[in-house]
Amino acid sequence: MAERINAVKTSFFGKGAIRLLGPELQKMGIRRALLVTDRFLYDSGAAARVGQVLSDAGVEYAVYYNVQPNPTVQVVNDCIAAARTLQVQLLVALGGGSAIDTAKAASIVVACGGTVEQYEGENKSSKPGLPIVAVNTTAGTGSECTSFYIVTDPVRHSKMAMVDPNCMVSIAVNDTDFMSSMPPKLTAATGMDALTHAIEAALSKNANPLTDKDAYWAMQAIVQNLPRAVANGQDEAARTMMAYAENVAGMAFSNAGLGMVHAMAHALGGHYNLPHGVCNAVLLPYVLAFNSRSPVCRERFMTIAAAMGLQGTFTPDTAAPVTTLENFVQTCKKPLFFVGDGATLCYNTYKNVPGVVCVPQPMQVLRGAGVALAARAMWERGECVPPAALLPDYHRLSQAERERAEREKTEGKQNEV
Repeated sequence: MAERINAVKTSFFGKGAIRLLGPELQKMGIRRALLVTDRFLYDSGAAARVGQVLSDAGVEYAVYYNVQPNPTVQVVNDCIAAARTLQVQLLVALGGGSAIDTAKAASIVVACGGTVEQYEGENKSSKPGLPIVAVNTTAGTGSECTSFYIVTDPVRHSKMAMVDPNCMVSIAVNDTDFMSSMPPKLTAATGMDALTHAIEAALSKNANPLTDKDAYWAMQAIVQNLPRAVANGQDEAARTMMAYAENVAGMAFSNAGLGMVHAMAHALGGHYNLPHGVCNAVLLPYVLAFNSRSPVCRERFMTIAAAMGLQGTFTPDTAAPVTTLENFVQTCKKPLFFVGDGATLCYNTYKNVPGVVCVPQPMQVLRGAGVALAARAMWERGECVPPAALLPDYHRLSQAERERAEREKTEGKQNEV
């Protein structure tokens, strides 16, 4: 079967990699650019550091610094207006997935016309967008090397997914100098996003030898280096390995696709504006348990378990998950949620608590939307919450919700009578 593999033209890695950008821009003949970032990176001086590289390369630039987490249609439209007004030749995204996805969406609309909403879906653009340089500041989204971008539609309370090779970045810069200041919570959340990318790519029906190579290596590297990066943000070796790992995990899922975790995580994040990596971490173990019904997935679990360094035996023709899968799910249930300056996993505190775990008032019972709201509230308070504590059995919850809806429907009809 013929397959297409999409890849970034040029990528730079390592401490000080931003210095390699200038000569590339001179080769491209770029004279005017728009730097797309958020207010924090602008105020912290990170934008000025990138701007200096642009200026030294003879590139005139302006800064759009209104990017927000889970960028909305309005954020993208404002970026488009700035790019058009300034007649820029290049967009330079500084940040994580939010900044890079904003630049991708703007590049397509500026080049092809129309509105951002018109490009929801697959391969909707007629030609390549404006060239993009992505200066990555997180190690998780993989947006700097994928053909995907996500834009939030607040009207529908949903996230629009766009899959289009025409949006791909021209130059990706993974300079650990821009990653070392990531706080532990963000490091953990983005790292779990990368791990989910790798696992879902490996389980995808479209997986192939190239995507498998990237996905399995990424799993191993993330398991070995994410705890170190969370415990000590200045661990240069761990930060560097996470930069490589999230990049190749991004390459894997960009070409193999994703699965139920991301399908539900985007819905959850779009409705409640939750951190994407947190949604993935909460949902991942339950999707794995569901996927264990598939003989194909059970076969692949063995390779995944080996990549993650898990021990155990597994019989592919066994209907129920056994040692390896159980260990695998348990590992994913401790989603590397670290808080404070230390590297404390709270998983062991909660792992033996059955069913729903009560949380501080006013959220004593987690159910339906309450799961998302409680997760966000506890995350913002800096508390460690493993998925096992937040989400019991989502299949059971879904059934309960359906039963409740049927009861309300029946009661409503009775009241009408």
